[in-house]
Amino acid sequence: RGITLRWYRRTGATVIARGASTDAAATFLGHGSTAITEGHYIEPDRTVEYDTIASVAQRERWVALMERSGLDTKQVDLVVESESFGPLMAELRRAEANHPKLDALLPRLITARDLGDADDLGAVIRQRLQRATRTGSSRERAAPRFIAGLIPEAIGEMTSEMRAALDERKGLIKHRAMTIAETAARAGEPWTASLGNTPSDSRQRQAWLKQVRVIAAYRDRYGVTDSTPLGQAAGGANQRLDAERTRAALQNAQRLGGVSPVATTKRPADRTQQRTQPTL
Repeated sequence: RGITLRWYRRTGATVIARGASTDAAATFLGHGSTAITEGHYIEPDRTVEYDTIASVAQRERWVALMERSGLDTKQVDLVVESESFGPLMAELRRAEANHPKLDALLPRLITARDLGDADDLGAVIRQRLQRATRTGSSRERAAPRFIAGLIPEAIGEMTSEMRAALDERKGLIKHRAMTIAETAARAGEPWTASLGNTPSDSRQRQAWLKQVRVIAAYRDRYGVTDSTPLGQAAGGANQRLDAERTRAALQNAQRLGGVSPVATTKRPADRTQQRTQPTL
């Protein structure tokens, strides 16, 4: 599959840069300067690119949805102009990936209780969304739409240019996660030790690799270099949500690999070992 020494060095440098620093990545590669490391070895974070493009592509749609969901014009303006609007847009995308009937759900959440005395309308709506889409009935949901099992997919109407940009990065994210997962499993990297044996049956092997891909995507996104699959305990709210999905994938992989699910997350000791994904 074209796995070369350079690929290993680029992947190692990228993970170290995300988990620690560019200087640490340069030291790992033996570079005397970070310029070569940054220019030729550290790969762009396609998940951040995807999140950024999605926030632009879906912005007008989310504004229109709030206008139809029980907020008056002044309230919509307050939400859009607030610092919480970026995190709210990201939560709307995550919610829609979990709950296909978001157009019906959001009005119910907004009108369920009075918002008149809320200091930050966007933050309140975001909290309501999080609770509803994590505890809602599974009978209301279609299959979740997450790229590599982790990144909420941006769906709905948008320009063809935005869709093409998102599709390109979606393919890159999936390919990278699968490559890291397959390479780690083949090389017997330490974090794969608790996942059990690679199933011999081809269908089960693909199902097992699908779960391992989620873990690989999580480790890549948050710069996890620990020998356990999820590394240190998750930090920010977004990472905790991603860790929850990844932990479910880990348990599925363990069952498919013929081992009992075990605790594989350490308490935070050294925060330089992994990063917290910035909120957009």
